[in-house]
Amino acid sequence: MAIVEARTVVKEFFGVRALDSVNLVIEQGRTHCIIGENGAGKSTLIKILTGIYRLDDGQIFINGVDVSAAEDKKLFDTIAYVPQEINLFNEMTVAENLFIPFARSGIKKFVNKARLGELALPWLDRFQIHARPEELVKDISVSDKQLLQIARAMVDEKAQVLLLDEPTTSLATKEIERLFSVITQLKEKNKAIVFISHKLDEVFAIGDEMTILRNGAKVAEAAVGDVDIPWVIAQMAGRKISGAENFRSEKVSNEVLLEVRGLTGERFSDVSFSLHGGEILGFSGLVGSGRTEIMQGIFGCLPVWSGSVTVGGTPWRLGSTVYSARNGFIYLPEERKQQGILPRMGVMHNISIPLLRRISRGIKVSAKKEKNTAQEVIQTYSIKASSLDQYIQYLSGGNQQKVIIGRSMFARPKILVFDEPTKGIDVGSKIEIYTLMKKFAEENQIGIILISSEMEEVLKCANRVIAMYAGRISGEFNAPADKTAVLNAILGVGIKKGAA
Repeated sequence: MAIVEARTVVKEFFGVRALDSVNLVIEQGRTHCIIGENGAGKSTLIKILTGIYRLDDGQIFINGVDVSAAEDKKLFDTIAYVPQEINLFNEMTVAENLFIPFARSGIKKFVNKARLGELALPWLDRFQIHARPEELVKDISVSDKQLLQIARAMVDEKAQVLLLDEPTTSLATKEIERLFSVITQLKEKNKAIVFISHKLDEVFAIGDEMTILRNGAKVAEAAVGDVDIPWVIAQMAGRKISGAENFRSEKVSNEVLLEVRGLTGERFSDVSFSLHGGEILGFSGLVGSGRTEIMQGIFGCLPVWSGSVTVGGTPWRLGSTVYSARNGFIYLPEERKQQGILPRMGVMHNISIPLLRRISRGIKVSAKKEKNTAQEVIQTYSIKASSLDQYIQYLSGGNQQKVIIGRSMFARPKILVFDEPTKGIDVGSKIEIYTLMKKFAEENQIGIILISSEMEEVLKCANRVIAMYAGRISGEFNAPADKTAVLNAILGVGIKKGAA
């Protein structure tokens, strides 16, 4: 039985058609996967189904009722939505975030905090959220925040449909397995799941049906068991993309750009490694293994307690991000929408703000230089934007990432750290990012450090792979690295208790 049905849905933004006559049927007890490249229209469709956006044409039915022009948002209460980006109240507790709004959760407005914590504990346990009810959300991990969002959406027992937009982006393998277990339980209770993910292995693991969008139009639909991954990729991209291609640099020099010795700090201990000019060095490990914290320590935004770092043979000044950026060490953060962009500013300003010293005359910014630099970045990196003034938050994830990469390259870096560079990005855009990394390494002799949770990504791109476990290096592998060996190292297999 269909719970939600979309008929010939149309939505436009600033004259651009984001959805073009899209049809969709969501049934009880099934997981319906919506797939497509960034900008294909997936998130726009979800926001229409939840009443966040109003459609420009077509119809939406929920339990047989036409809600297309409904002003009463309560008609959408049967649908629970978990957005792609973290959307929690940082200064409130885990328990408060879990149950807000209290009326929806069936909790009295002036509930005692101790009682609220008691009510929260079963939910935290069910979703393996490693945080206490009284902790502030700002103090818990990114993966726990994502799990908390999913738990919050499911607190309302009246919801018949759960919409998950890239729900596993910040989750480790065990957390993903737990989420899939919960999805299976919901299906057994006749709930409908809508699952959006760029990770096609997840789609095939949990999906029943799929709808594929491209450029705002529905281009294919199929039962998951009737198709394979190459077919899906071809439908998404409109062309065949080889999965066997690798993007390792072929011009690694003998010059040591970065030398790290015995580095110890928050969440990492006694870490030593080197990075050569023109090399792509991969860091692989589970969430919390210390891979990101090492780079943030070198960059200057986390404390380093002991050890040494040299760049080009010169001792490196730790503890200053300004020093790092000015001296060619650029860190591209994992959470680009929270830490990498200014969402309510235009593309041009997002490009120019980190380059103010380059485009200024004294204390005055040259409008001509700012515009020319932005246009050059957009053209060089094939960034799709309607204008220089378009808010960057309205660009696809892939184009946002290319803005961040483009402006970083204009800062003339010696070392670029890519922390989860393809997080939430489609297959086609991933290939573009990999190609850019290879080009930077080979043509500019930049040393690149790639931090990634995706094993295939690291194996395809890295000349060497360093595996992390419990804050320490647990293995180092030259390309082509053996997948099983790397996996064993990041899981701590063979490491004696107390050695890591």
